[in-house]
Amino acid sequence: MSFFKKLKDRMFNSSARLEKGLEEIVEDGAAAAPAAEAPAETPPVSAPAPVVPPLDVTPAPMPETPAPAPEAPARPGLLGRLVERVVPGAGAPRRVLDDDMLERLEELLIASDMGVDTATRIAANLAEGRMGRRLSVPEIKALLAAEIARVMEPVARPLPLYAKRPQVVLVVGVNGSGKTTTIGKLASQFRAAGKRVVIAAGDTFRAAAVEQLQIWGERAGVPVMTAAHGTDPASLAFDAYGRAESEGADLLLIDTAGRLQNRADLMEELAKIVRVLRKRDPEAPHNTVLVLDATTGQNALAQVEVFQRIADVTGLVMTKLDGTARGGVLVALADRFGLPIHAIGVGEQIDDLDAFDPEEFAAALTGAEIDV
Repeated sequence: MSFFKKLKDRMFNSSARLEKGLEEIVEDGAAAAPAAEAPAETPPVSAPAPVVPPLDVTPAPMPETPAPAPEAPARPGLLGRLVERVVPGAGAPRRVLDDDMLERLEELLIASDMGVDTATRIAANLAEGRMGRRLSVPEIKALLAAEIARVMEPVARPLPLYAKRPQVVLVVGVNGSGKTTTIGKLASQFRAAGKRVVIAAGDTFRAAAVEQLQIWGERAGVPVMTAAHGTDPASLAFDAYGRAESEGADLLLIDTAGRLQNRADLMEELAKIVRVLRKRDPEAPHNTVLVLDATTGQNALAQVEVFQRIADVTGLVMTKLDGTARGGVLVALADRFGLPIHAIGVGEQIDDLDAFDPEEFAAALTGAEIDV
């Protein structure tokens, strides 16, 4: 199964909720259409006086007229059939795009977790040059998908690989966001691509995180550096850099303990890891990836603000898009912060994490049809 097919299937909650809202908007508008739109009655016209031919003219005999064939059912012309096949929503119920419809569309996007500013901007762009046009649900979905993809196109960038060895990737996020699983998947994928990878199990306070990384390491053939329970994570990061450097590794992936963005002590611990790494390399970490849980909704915006200030976040990975009916938060993140979105996840298997594609994501979110 392609990743897009998987993404579309698992984001069904988001697309179904959006489609239902669009159907209600269009149906309400169609029901409220003014009766004046019906064609006006044509006033009766007096029949003209009959014309009498001259008496000396004998009309020629009329040829026998064959009986008319039964009428075939009306069939649209070639152009009409092409429109039905190519244009989304041809023949579907339509509603005039007016101020009321635009306001309801904004409310629907806000309910999808896009946030007020992003929802207003997308709705306004969709309406530009289209006010007064009659639109169907498939047409609106296609237009929304195009606008969402346009917003997200600039941030769709895979995790960059530099010539610098080892390239340090620090992975941060709140508790339960999916950091450990994401690191395991990234390590496995980079290893499969021929890169030498070392993992540092920097969550030294949670035994389950260390065990999970060790399992992933065994699957991918990637070494995992661990330390005794309660060891200073900054110390482990420092030692892991030395090992990665001595082994000629291309990538050093460092896991960190989950921390709430409002815990100053835990955020300071993260800042310490960054300071210690920079004793090894003034440019480290070369990437700081923030893993976000899609089910947290608008709280993801606050997480980005705090982690960006403390750890200088360079890119995002969004997980658990299969567990939410409001996947629009990723659109809000792209619109507000402009940070690269490296990958998105829709499950626990290794192929459930893939590079972010804005067109495929927009189509999965809105339920629009695209060719892939």
